[in-house]
Amino acid sequence: MVSYYFDSYAVIEITRGGESYKPYLSAEIVLTALNLIECYNSWLNELGEEKANNYFIIFKQYLVPILDEDIITGVKFRNYLRNRNKKYQPSFTDCIGYVIALRLGIKFLTGDNAFKGLENVEFVK
Repeated sequence: MVSYYFDSYAVIEITRGGESYKPYLSAEIVLTALNLIECYNSWLNELGEEKANNYFIIFKQYLVPILDEDIITGVKFRNYLRNRNKKYQPSFTDCIGYVIALRLGIKFLTGDNAFKGLENVEFVK
């Protein structure tokens, strides 16, 4: 089974039934607690507490730990992206996720334009 690091955008699109993300339903999902925080907030606001809690339970099984080096490298990577193109404001969560995907040797699945065209990115809108 193919593994992908799902950023928050990808997880939310999966739970919304986004057509573009249906091919990834059979993939092994990897994410961190930071993504789960962002997703839970979105689910709570859009779907209510019961559904948000259900999705939380489903997706928490896919969490991987965040290492100190992931935080340091991810923050530096975010600064690099922001300096490269001022119109993009990628989240710390996504930048840390991107470096974790690199560390784990898996693709970073996202629809965030800040990551479009980067190495190791599966960009899906």
